[in-house]
Amino acid sequence: MKLPSRVKIVEVGPRDGLQNEQQAIDPQIKINLIERLTQAGLTYIEAGSFVNPKWVPQMAGSDLVFQGIDRKESVSYAALTPNLQGYKRAMECKATEVAIFAAASEAFSQKNINCSISESLARFEPLLVAAKAANIPVRGYISCVLGCPYEGDVSPEKVLEVAEELFSMGCYEISLGDTIGVGTAKQLSQLIQTVSRAVPIDKLAVHLHDTYGQALANTLTALQEGISVVDSSVAGLGGCPYAKGASGNVATEDLVYMLNGLGIEHGVDLSALIDAGNYICDALGRSTGSRVAKARLGA
Repeated sequence: MKLPSRVKIVEVGPRDGLQNEQQAIDPQIKINLIERLTQAGLTYIEAGSFVNPKWVPQMAGSDLVFQGIDRKESVSYAALTPNLQGYKRAMECKATEVAIFAAASEAFSQKNINCSISESLARFEPLLVAAKAANIPVRGYISCVLGCPYEGDVSPEKVLEVAEELFSMGCYEISLGDTIGVGTAKQLSQLIQTVSRAVPIDKLAVHLHDTYGQALANTLTALQEGISVVDSSVAGLGGCPYAKGASGNVATEDLVYMLNGLGIEHGVDLSALIDAGNYICDALGRSTGSRVAKARLGA
């Protein structure tokens, strides 16, 4: 079985994980979570989002989060930015890098950001120009790569088209997102093989939600296809405000446990990670979505 020797974990819990919570979350709680995650050894944290809080109220106060973090030089603190205005706000808060997001589904693009796929890509052009001039890395997300809550099946060729466009525009990495968690291992394998015709495999990542319980199996498939960057969310937090019923990302704790079993390096301390997950779950008044954390709590 061909597997990477090391996997980079992109921790999206403080942003993607919290954006679907119903309650307001104090910025200090987010800061505490981020610092616990870095103490556990995570080196890439998606710390917040500079979208309009009218649409995603849980991301209000992202500026306070970025300003309040006790930063480590070895850690990238990323921000999700929908446009040039959001990019400028992220730069004012000294985000290490930014991420932009498109969809492989026209219907989802309209529901999520009120424009077509082509219009969304056009919006990103001035952002990418500014980021290139400032030497700020830009990561690209593609939503609904394996299915859409409005359109159903999504063609791998459509994902290829969007991925190729984002890559040619200057995104250093493209994260393939199974936003509603419907994908299976065979589908993901075919998708990666298709997209890698235009985007090098070492420039691709996966972002897998666990709605149908397939996230870990799909992650293993991605690793076997040559992917070595995996997005995950501490305690399995998450969902999508525009994809009803979608569960959280694959839990970082469960991902780390699997990587440990495979002998793949990642640099994260599992016990400290579980503590970070327990912290945010206690703060939210909810139980963890991590099977590994649940098993440890029951031990």
